[in-house]
Amino acid sequence: MSTFIWFLIIFGTIVIVHEFGHFFFARKSGILVREFSVGMGPKLYSKRSGSTAYTVRMLPLGGYVRMAGWQDEEADLRPGMQVSLITGANGKISRINTSDKLMLEGGVPVQVSASDLIDKLTISGYANGDESQLLTWDVDHDATVIEKDGTEVQIAPRDVQFQSVSIWRRILVNFAGPMNNFILAFIAFFVLALTMGVPSTGNQIGTVSSNSPAARAGLQANDRIVAVDGKQTGSFQAVATQIGKHKQQSIKLSVRRGGKAMTLTVKPKKGLIGISSAIDRNIGTALKYSVTEPWQLTRQILGALRSLVTGGFSLNKLAGPVGIYTMTSQAASGGLYTIIWFMASLSINLGIMNLLPIPMLDGGKIVLNIIEMIRRKPLPPEKEGMVTLVGAALVFALMIAVTINDILRIF
Repeated sequence: MSTFIWFLIIFGTIVIVHEFGHFFFARKSGILVREFSVGMGPKLYSKRSGSTAYTVRMLPLGGYVRMAGWQDEEADLRPGMQVSLITGANGKISRINTSDKLMLEGGVPVQVSASDLIDKLTISGYANGDESQLLTWDVDHDATVIEKDGTEVQIAPRDVQFQSVSIWRRILVNFAGPMNNFILAFIAFFVLALTMGVPSTGNQIGTVSSNSPAARAGLQANDRIVAVDGKQTGSFQAVATQIGKHKQQSIKLSVRRGGKAMTLTVKPKKGLIGISSAIDRNIGTALKYSVTEPWQLTRQILGALRSLVTGGFSLNKLAGPVGIYTMTSQAASGGLYTIIWFMASLSINLGIMNLLPIPMLDGGKIVLNIIEMIRRKPLPPEKEGMVTLVGAALVFALMIAVTINDILRIF
């Protein structure tokens, strides 16, 4: 149960931060965000605030920001649909109910004949079952529609649609999700370094294990090992490397304790003497760590992606939700430090994966934006929709294959 809770916290945090990037820059660009969802699948909870419906859905496998005018947007109304309409104080339709899960008090039952909720903002149909008279209603620009599952979202007039803003704003909106993942990792590593510290790069000893070769030789915390058998050691890594060359043989350490220099003899055990580096918790070190650690992880992830292409594709090099759940269990057993570190590394991974030039992913959308910029006109909607559909099918198929492989690896 604790693993499941940590999985929800870690994955939920990463998804919310990612989607908030899209949400924030879409709103700043004048794009209507109809829904901000955490999770996928059937709706569990929905609350509308301002122009956006905030929902929680059953499957904790992701989330989405639903912007007005995206190519995957279904028509709100179709001919023959039975709806009920509420008229606002200005005489225009303010709410449209298409759901049988909710009844609107005072709503007029209408069979839709035609509708345009994008440009003309009108609905035509037959009221109260009277098919002898076709009526037309004007729809308010900020009217809402209650969908089949009971989620109430705002309609999507053309002036607030995704395609109505400049190409540069659209690129920024698409990039903002991965960007937020990188920012989350930066903050997480900074907090870790500032609160729990990071190993010092200097040659100062942090702790000496009791009954260790170092303790028996007289080494103390805060001593600096400046040389091992006459070889200069300016960093703790250099100290460890030089000591590691001597598995069992006695070695001489040049040590500075305060302002005093001394030489101590120690006999390593299997290349170790029982010391650890000092821990830094200053802001400068934390800032450096919050940049260098994400950079190292980014290089490792890019190297792994490169090996998928050059070293032969293998599902064992990938992990889906089941694999991430397993890794969450391992991270949870290591304590809070390991959990935060895992969340930060997973956030970087998600950011990089989303920037891959695959249709449906953010990187694929940016590629389509760049193509539109070069052509100086967007791709035909049917072609863009087909490309996105193919990309979605490939990603979905890969996710199923990875998930099955993760399960097989467990058993």
